[in-house]
Amino acid sequence: MSDRLRIGLLQCGYVHPSLVQAHGDYPEAFGALLEPHGIELVVFDVQTGPVPDDPFSLDGWLVSGSASSAYEPLGWIPPLEAFLRTVVEDEAPLVAICFGHQLLAQAMGGRVVRAPAGWGAGAHDYEVVGPPRPWMVPPADGPVRLIASHQDQVVELPDGAELVARTDHCPIAAFTLGAQALAIQPHPEFTTDLSGEIARLRRDRMGSAITDAALASLAEPLDRDLVASWISAFLRAGGRRQD
Repeated sequence: MSDRLRIGLLQCGYVHPSLVQAHGDYPEAFGALLEPHGIELVVFDVQTGPVPDDPFSLDGWLVSGSASSAYEPLGWIPPLEAFLRTVVEDEAPLVAICFGHQLLAQAMGGRVVRAPAGWGAGAHDYEVVGPPRPWMVPPADGPVRLIASHQDQVVELPDGAELVARTDHCPIAAFTLGAQALAIQPHPEFTTDLSGEIARLRRDRMGSAITDAALASLAEPLDRDLVASWISAFLRAGGRRQD
């Protein structure tokens, strides 16, 4: 495999239209995060277009966030779940973010519900569980600070999954399935500016207390670059199937 990776971005949702001009949509956000690490994205809008059928047509897969819930009866969700199961079973490299994290857990037998603790919004500190994994280069020297933006969360892991990160608000904040699948609840691709704009748009839905706390949390720097290096290392470690 060449030094540069071509990763399929399974785009499951969209940044609010009023924010796209200033911040871009998911392809631009993930591109800005991962391009410095030698990752080129090939975008598949799975809400409007067909889901890929060959897990090894690209070097790996990335699943985006979405305003939808994994358990909603939407026609595009079952085909995407089926593809994720195939990717996992065939051991192709996969990283799933936020909605993707939830959908991967559900597709593999875990459980996703509306979060008992309510909205997760703004910057949160995520505790890495256990010793650093080989792809955590460099390792974290404490909690990892990233943006949360979700109403749902995983409450039961699939069989064989290993917990990687947690917070009090979100006890299952990241997990792995084998060596090829990594799922992360927070958004490493979101900047503080984008998170602030999203929180302001959702004030009526989240309430003033959660919104104000989310906005106040954005003063401290994030660990986006660290987690981007982890995602890159994880996808590279997955490699390609040897035919």
